[in-house]
Amino acid sequence: MQSPRKVSGSWAWPAAIAQQRGAEGRSLSLMAIIETHGLTKHYGGGHFPPHFPPWRRRDRVTALTNLELSVQPGEVFGFLGPNGAGKTTMIRLLLGFLHPTSGGGTVLGHDIGQDSLAIRARTGYLPGGIALYDTMSGEAVLDYLARLYRRATPLRAELVERLEMSHRTLRRPVRDYSRGMRQKIGIIQALQHDPELAILDEPTEGLDPLMQRAFYDLLDERRQSSRTIFFSSHVLSEVERVCDRVAIIRAGELVALSDVHDLLARRRRRVEMRVEGAPPPLDGVPGVSDVVIKEHRLSCLLEGDVGPFLAALRGATVLDLTIEPARLEEAFLEFYAERDANDSAEEGAENAA
Repeated sequence: MQSPRKVSGSWAWPAAIAQQRGAEGRSLSLMAIIETHGLTKHYGGGHFPPHFPPWRRRDRVTALTNLELSVQPGEVFGFLGPNGAGKTTMIRLLLGFLHPTSGGGTVLGHDIGQDSLAIRARTGYLPGGIALYDTMSGEAVLDYLARLYRRATPLRAELVERLEMSHRTLRRPVRDYSRGMRQKIGIIQALQHDPELAILDEPTEGLDPLMQRAFYDLLDERRQSSRTIFFSSHVLSEVERVCDRVAIIRAGELVALSDVHDLLARRRRRVEMRVEGAPPPLDGVPGVSDVVIKEHRLSCLLEGDVGPFLAALRGATVLDLTIEPARLEEAFLEFYAERDANDSAEEGAENAA
C-alpha cells in the first residue's frame, strides 16, 4: 500500500484509496472512515427516586473522555490499551449499540447517533468474546449472519480455506467447537461479505500461533484491497505487526496517537557493549542516556537516530555490541509511566495547595 504524504500540514492519500466507493455508490473521497469529536461515555450516576434502594444505586463510571480520533481510508488502525481501558465501549459507540453521553462521530459518513443501521449494513463486526448459536452448525451460523447484512459472501470460501475450517467441521454443531474454532467463525462472518470497514474486537483471542499468522496475512490483503480495518487489542506484538497507526488509550483517555514507525523511533533502546581498552566517550552524544561503565562493559539507553552513537564509537575497540530492537511494548509502557509521573506530580501539587 502506498503511504500517505503530508501536504500543508494534512495527510494526502493515494487516489486509489481516496476514491474508493461504498456499497451505496457514494464516493469516500478524502473522507475519514471513522471520525469522533469529544466522544464521551459515562455509566451510572443518574438521578434516582427517593425510594430507590441505596444498594442498587451506582456511582458514575467514566468509560471514555473527550475522544478525538480519525481513521483514514485503507489503513489498519490499532486501538490499544489494557483490559478495562474503554476499547469495547468505543466500538459499541461506533456501531450504535451504545449512545454517547456527549460528543459524537461518524462512521463511513453516517452519524453514530442517528444512522446505526446504515453503519452496520456496511461494516463487518467481530465482538469480543463472540457468542454463537450452539444448536446451529457453523455453516448455518455463517448463512444466518450473512442474511443480516443482505450482502453476498464473495470471500467466504477463501476465508474458510485460509483459516482451515473444513466443510466437515462447518457441518458440525457449534456447541462442539473449541474456543479457537468459534473465533475463526467470528472472523469469517465479519469479513465474508468484503466490507468497506471491519471493526474487530480482540480478533486473535483464542487462535493458535499458526492461525494468528494466517489472520495477519488476511489483514495485509484487506489493506491492499483498500479496505479499512479498525481493531482493538491488548496484544502489543500483533499491533506492531499489522498496523499503520495506533492509538493508545488509558482509563478512557487518549494518551498517544501515532504512526507505529514513529512510535518505535521515539522508543529508547537498550545498548550493551564489551570493549577493549578505554570506553568510547558518550557524554553529550544525542540520544544517549543512562551510561553505565563496569570494567570492560558499557550499557546505555539510545533514543532516535543511531548515527551519532555509531560515530562516537570510532576509535574504540568494540569486541561485542548489542542494540535491542525497538518494541511497541516498551513504547507503550513508557507512555503509561509518563502519565503516572504526571498524575503523581499533579496530585502532589493539589495536596500542597
